Amino acid sequence: MKLYDLELSGNCYKVRLFCALNNIPLDIVPVDYLNGEHKREAFLGLNPLGQIPVLDDHGLILRDSQAILVYLAMKHALEDWWPQVAFEQAKVMQWLSFSGNEIARGPNDARLHDLFSVDVDVEKARGSAEEVLNVLDAALEPTGWLVGNAPTLADIACYPYIALAHQGGVSTTEFSAVVAWCRRLEVLDGYIAMSGIERA
Repeated sequence: MKLYDLELSGNCYKVRLFCALNNIPLDIVPVDYLNGEHKREAFLGLNPLGQIPVLDDHGLILRDSQAILVYLAMKHALEDWWPQVAFEQAKVMQWLSFSGNEIARGPNDARLHDLFSVDVDVEKARGSAEEVLNVLDAALEPTGWLVGNAPTLADIACYPYIALAHQGGVSTTEFSAVVAWCRRLEVLDGYIAMSGIERA
């Protein structure tokens, strides 16, 4: 199973982290993003959107980190990570959507601006990041996890760009439940970090 990957991408990291936590073998195929490999014909044949990550599971091709997480959890019957009860599964799905929308437009956009000079409204992104952190902090307060009493795909999807928020000028230090949540994730068996994550 191959992951077309960029080391500095939080979305790619979600997949690497989930596989590491669950001992899922993964062959990493680095994509030369800075030189535009993701926009060339060969890569566009895998993902016409020209985005990473892309998973190739023996010819089964998937794009989008959230979709890849769900696929891996279901393929390996990891029901603790992807609950089978309808309401619990729907709650996880809410956070996967939150990761791809609010987190992407908040702390991720601020990081893209500061780290990669991407032209975004950075003040708007930082304001959105504060809203994201408030929502997460309140959601984490009861049990320490986003859904239920243990980590799920919701936590894996939301964690990377929160842990990397400082690279976009966003501090998490005033959000005690968020800081504690990061610590809990970072001591899970099999946890791996990525460049830029300052472990809580």
